[in-house]
Amino acid sequence: MLNALLSSAESAAPAPRRGPGAAVPPARTSATIPGRTRNFFGNRFVYAVISQRARGLSVGINVNPDQDCNFDCAYCEVDRQPPVRDHRVDLDVLSTELRHMLTLIQRGKICELPGYQSVPADLLQLKEVALSGDGEPTLCPDFSAVVEAVAHVRARAGFPFFKLVLITNATGLHLSPVQEGLRLFTAQDEIWAKLDAGTQAHLDKINRPVAAPEPAPNTSLAGVLANILALGRRRPVILQSLFPLIDGEGPTTEEINQYIQRLRELNEGGARIEMVQVYSAHRPAVRANVGHLPLKTLSHIAHRVRQETGLKAEVF
Repeated sequence: MLNALLSSAESAAPAPRRGPGAAVPPARTSATIPGRTRNFFGNRFVYAVISQRARGLSVGINVNPDQDCNFDCAYCEVDRQPPVRDHRVDLDVLSTELRHMLTLIQRGKICELPGYQSVPADLLQLKEVALSGDGEPTLCPDFSAVVEAVAHVRARAGFPFFKLVLITNATGLHLSPVQEGLRLFTAQDEIWAKLDAGTQAHLDKINRPVAAPEPAPNTSLAGVLANILALGRRRPVILQSLFPLIDGEGPTTEEINQYIQRLRELNEGGARIEMVQVYSAHRPAVRANVGHLPLKTLSHIAHRVRQETGLKAEVF
């Protein structure tokens, strides 16, 4: 039932996209639709989206307003050609925007915002506050300060406790500022780490690593796996695996074999993997040759993960 409601919310209208050379707006605004794109409602750093993987309303923090990322994923929805307004997160503005968004949700007012009037009430219950956005969150130079600011709002603002989720490609989990920020995560908070490939060749095709400044993130498959393993030995981790169609073709059987072998190695190495999220490109990608893998194929991948690794796997 939930997936049906989410699909209905997602199909309400086409998602807009800024073209090359578009003027920078005075603040991030969007008449977007739930589930397909994020809606900033005039905010600079805080947005809202109905998320399938969150199973409802997710409030997001755009930790990378400068769009800095060390992956150029084939399925990415972020158009990096237009100039950006902000190059770093303003912590005071972030905190104010987050408190305002949480107040709207707490008072049941979010249903009055553009694009949310027809969303079922069950989907407007806050599920999480996510550190995500237009780039890789762990590359944010103020990562630990951002986590501290969000944790402060959670502790002091008089709102019901909310779960904090870091959505990451796992390449920067070893960096000192990230380690410092993650120490503020509670046992109820979650880390969703990307693992889209079982071989370096497939990672190069799908995630497309790009050069990044020092300290160098672990952009190789071996580096990603090492970071996930180290994290998973300390606390539970959720893996997010996106399998797109590229030029009409999905991952090969051998690639899925290797992907499952990597999961098995992580599991046997002591990583506590709570769940594997198996999904495809739900939102319109910048690249026109990217499509959504059929549900039957995604279900087959998830079935193999469960059968061959013993891990919990769900299709989104």
